[in-house]
Parts: sequence; C-alpha cells; structure tokens
Amino acid sequence: MRRVKCSQEGLSEAASTVKEGGLVVYPTDTVYGVGCDPFNSKAVARLIKLKERGSKPLPILCSSMEAASRLVILDTLAERIARKFWPGPLTIVAPLRDFRIPHEVTGGASNLGVRVPNYGCALNLIELCGGYLVGTSANKSGLPAARSLGDVDGALSAKVNILLDGGGTLLGKESTVIQVASGGVKLLREGFWSLEQILGV
Repeated sequence: MRRVKCSQEGLSEAASTVKEGGLVVYPTDTVYGVGCDPFNSKAVARLIKLKERGSKPLPILCSSMEAASRLVILDTLAERIARKFWPGPLTIVAPLRDFRIPHEVTGGASNLGVRVPNYGCALNLIELCGGYLVGTSANKSGLPAARSLGDVDGALSAKVNILLDGGGTLLGKESTVIQVASGGVKLLREGFWSLEQILGV
C-alpha cells in the first residue's frame, strides 16, 4: 500500500495501478471511495471481498454525462435530471447499455448506478483510468463513510494498492441514489439531495 498526493504524479501512479487490476482509495465530492477498473471482474471481486459487501450492485463514477450514457440508457427524464445535478452528489440507476460490465458490478441486475462527481481530483483520476471507476464508499459495508483519508478503516486501507490523499471531502455526505424508469423517479437512498429537490426540476 502506497500513499500519494493528488498531484499529476500521484494521479498517474494511481491510474496505472487501476489499469493493472489494483484497488485505490480516493477522494470524491461526497466521501472517500474505493475503486477499481469496472471491466476487470477479478479486481471487482477483490473489492467486494474487501468491503464484505455481498452481491449488492456497485456504482460507477464517470468522467462525463456522455461517458455515463455509453454505460446506461438515459431517457429524456434521466438526461434532464443529469444535466441539472451533474457533476454532483446524485447517482442515477438506469437500464444497462454496455453488457461488458461484469455481473460482479451489477449484482446480476439489468440496471446500473452511474454518477459524475464534482471534484477535480476524482475527475482527473477517472479520466486517466479511461472514463470509468468503481465508486463505492471506502468503508466496510454498514460502517460510517470516510470523510478524510484518516477516517478510512485501517484494515481496509492496508489491503488496497494506493491511497490517494486529497484532504477532507467537500460535502461529507453520500450521494442521493434514484432509479429513473418508465417516466418516473424512485428514491433508493436519500443523501445530499432530497427527493423533493430532484423532483423540483
């Protein structure tokens, strides 16, 4: 495990590690995340084991809305919401478009959660990784999310390849998760945004 700064050199090292199948802890606008290449099923399986997460689906952080729309089908309503709330703390679950995504990521579902974070360090890393990075919180399943690198559980941080230090997170609260389907919006997890704020658009 190596700890690096969110500099060009640190970001390049972290991205190379991800491309080689490694795990990285990194800052986002909401909380610290732990990620890997979403197309590498072995890396994803290792991440799931590390988080003790079971077969629950994993969200993917994307470099842009265009990148997200290559993974999932964003209908007119989902696009409208995305344009208003991305980049930012909103995860949209939509029908899967790219079926190269392994079942370890989707949990066997036909939907996938995607988000574009509003944080330069995270976006730069995601772009260097090819536009996509698994974006689940850097904590054991059921434990509080980490708002700084110091909050990350020692047992977890010891088993990843790279710790990317970007200081404290901007929001310190997890993203809101919604599912958009059949012209409607369903709240799956309330986070930074309330359902009322989202429906307001």
